[in-house]
Amino acid sequence: MLGMPDADLLQSYKEKGAVVIDVRTKGEFQSGHGKNAKNIPLDQIAAQAGKIKTMNKPIIVCCRSGARSGQAAGILKSKGIDVVNGGPWQNVANF
Repeated sequence: MLGMPDADLLQSYKEKGAVVIDVRTKGEFQSGHGKNAKNIPLDQIAAQAGKIKTMNKPIIVCCRSGARSGQAAGILKSKGIDVVNGGPWQNVANF
């Protein structure tokens, strides 16, 4: 599922200990982000996929609107990572 998830799906990922990865630029991330989010900009996602896979956790990706996180989810899913697009970072700000 690469589209926008519903609240129940996000909650189930949270309960599984998902790692939130914000794929916005460093500047965007610094202007506001979820309290436990990690910042890996979209242009670095493919290169960091191996490192992300070693986390052995489900992943929730987010961005400003959900478009870049949708792209990131597709990249990570193609690498065999359990990932869901969380949409705008505010959706997962308290994870």
